[in-house]
Amino acid sequence: MGRSKPSQILGNRALLLLLHVPLCSLNAFAADPPAWSYVQRAGKIELQRSGQLITAVHFGRHWDKPFLHPLVTPSGIQLSRRWPVEPSEEKFKDHPWHRGLWWGHGDINGVDFWRELEVGKTGKLILSEAPRVDCTQDHCLVDLVLWLQPPSGDPIGTVRERFTVWDQLPLRVIDAEISVAADRGRDLRFGDTEDGGFAVRLTDPLREDQGAQLVNSQGLKGTNQIWGKPARWVHYSAQLASGRCGVVMFDHPGNVRHPTRWHARGYGLCSANPFCLADFTGDRKQDGSYTLPAGQLLRLRYRVILHEGDLPAARIEELYTQFINQD
Repeated sequence: MGRSKPSQILGNRALLLLLHVPLCSLNAFAADPPAWSYVQRAGKIELQRSGQLITAVHFGRHWDKPFLHPLVTPSGIQLSRRWPVEPSEEKFKDHPWHRGLWWGHGDINGVDFWRELEVGKTGKLILSEAPRVDCTQDHCLVDLVLWLQPPSGDPIGTVRERFTVWDQLPLRVIDAEISVAADRGRDLRFGDTEDGGFAVRLTDPLREDQGAQLVNSQGLKGTNQIWGKPARWVHYSAQLASGRCGVVMFDHPGNVRHPTRWHARGYGLCSANPFCLADFTGDRKQDGSYTLPAGQLLRLRYRVILHEGDLPAARIEELYTQFINQD
């Protein structure tokens, strides 16, 4: 298909706190440690709230691309699959490149930045500089700048990933901005493939064959109906031992080809993928490829919500409206 213009994106979320208190109280408040904080360890940054682990951003060289793991609700229920990041008794141990929350694509200028095969066969997203972290009283932000590194030769582009984690109790919210720059003097072509996108891999109880319910913004249910279909959001939910829990993923209307199509599988993979038509439709005459011209920038925005208890479609729509109107 022809060249497409990079999608537009709203500005960063503004966080404003107004305190009508005496100066002495302000000084005391400033002296308190932030409720949200981080600990930097080898190959990862752990985000905490009041000393409790919220998630960790993993970027060590032993991983082919960065990811967030674990994904836990405000009360501490883990919704992301544990394997292969940590020891696990989970039954299903397929697709080892499915880890927590991440972004990748299976064909960028012919290089696979999604799967992880033997050394020298697939590309990597490698840190080009030290991560930047900012934690305040109500959120943590992590900023990563990465090279699109093929198996050999120089990087073919740059990816910036910005994750903002915060709570809208009783919900946990993760906002993501993925910016891809064709800054190496050449176009970047995203080939048509189902293997790609902004994705999450969920714990086994959130599999459809274990009783999970999958629904999208169009009211379609089950992986057979929602896989490959365009939608503003997709919701996975299930009854866990601790109660009903779930994960919702939002696609921003400023994203290219909104509403995106979803690589939403019953085995717990949910990925927003705007660069696939042939696989999703079964029509090889259709082409979902996308060319980012040299010197241009593609920006994508997403929101992930982790919840406990029921979250009906009407409430999800309210949360989606908040997301698109936040700036």
